[in-house]
Amino acid sequence: MFNDLFNRLAGLIFKPAETWNKLSQGEEEKETFLSRYIYPLLGLIALAAFVGVLFSRKEFSFEIALKSAIKALISNMGGYFLAVYLMRELWRSVFHRHKNTKLWYCFVGYASAMMFALNIILLLLPEFFFLRVAVLYTAYLIWEGATAYMHVEENERLKFSAFASAIIIVTPLAIDSLLFLMMPGLRL
Repeated sequence: MFNDLFNRLAGLIFKPAETWNKLSQGEEEKETFLSRYIYPLLGLIALAAFVGVLFSRKEFSFEIALKSAIKALISNMGGYFLAVYLMRELWRSVFHRHKNTKLWYCFVGYASAMMFALNIILLLLPEFFFLRVAVLYTAYLIWEGATAYMHVEENERLKFSAFASAIIIVTPLAIDSLLFLMMPGLRL
């Protein structure tokens, strides 16, 4: 299971056009996709947040490690599901296409590959904060996936990529900021 997960992540990050074409040919059930791709990635993010506290702090506090894991899990999971909902609605209202929930679960999950990988790295090694700029690579992943996976016409590709990039990148950050403001106990 993890071998396939890492192969997909590496393919999307290092060979996006080829991987999007390969992914568009295979049909995957929503539950299978969630249980074999999204949930393991979210689990790895939570584990990285927990373990990252061990290496980044002088003293170990189980409470702080648990808060870090919860915050990372909620912001990434909430951002993912909010992005799926917003993109599905945008797909129907702006692009006048049929709402296909399964398609959006897969597209947003695959397009977030770089963000998920960066979260794992940055939670384990917070001193590499300068890598945060690499989240912009998500826009290129979306650009490549727009025609290959979502079958967006060339004249709408830029508009689609701009909307999708903004939503997919901003939703986890917005939820993380809300958690920071609303729950002082989760401030690390």
